[in-house]
Amino acid sequence: MVTHTSAALAPYARVKQHLKDRLAAGDWAPGAQMPSEAELVAQFGVSRMTVNRALKELQAEGFVDRVQGVGTFAAALNKVSATLTLHDVHEEIAARGHRHDSQVVLQQAEPASAALAAQLGVAEGATVFHTLIVHRDNGVALQCEDRYVNPAAAPDYLAQDFTRRTPTQYLFEATALWRAQYAIEAARPTAQEARLLGIAEDEPCLVVVRRTFSREHAITLGRLVYPGRRYQLAGEFAP
Repeated sequence: MVTHTSAALAPYARVKQHLKDRLAAGDWAPGAQMPSEAELVAQFGVSRMTVNRALKELQAEGFVDRVQGVGTFAAALNKVSATLTLHDVHEEIAARGHRHDSQVVLQQAEPASAALAAQLGVAEGATVFHTLIVHRDNGVALQCEDRYVNPAAAPDYLAQDFTRRTPTQYLFEATALWRAQYAIEAARPTAQEARLLGIAEDEPCLVVVRRTFSREHAITLGRLVYPGRRYQLAGEFAP
């Protein structure tokens, strides 16, 4: 039965929550094989990409194991651990019942510096994609997103309208995320970031630097800057 709460979730989140609820109820013992992607597509009436995203997130959080060509299996309980999940800013804002909109400041191809090339695993001077976007919560700037993308991972990245969906939403759909690295610190914004966020240059900010990978190569390197007085990083863990 679909509850009012689950019906309000995004399609991938609805699939994910259903599977988490059944795992919590013990419907699948550790190591037991779970429904296939095709079975979940038929059950929920969603796309295979939607189901794949739900399963990828469950795998990243340690709830399931996935074996290519074989299937999805309930993880051993001792593999479920506390993890930090960084959600897409649009989803965070929508979850509060607020309105998200964005200003695309920059969206272009440019040559990679030596330092950037090393981060993305491309040759120095090779073309990379660069976007700079300000995300707003009810009209107030909440995040400055400075992102570089490896064209080999997302060749159509620059063709997207990022006023309609965020880079994170697009990359979730267009790439096969395998792993991610992140660093979080309290720091001052750059002069440009302060101007775009409408804050003083000495205002403390939460700065998240995140790099993601497919099996084959780096996908993206992003710097996400939040004014400290407007944003709180929060989470929940239940063993």
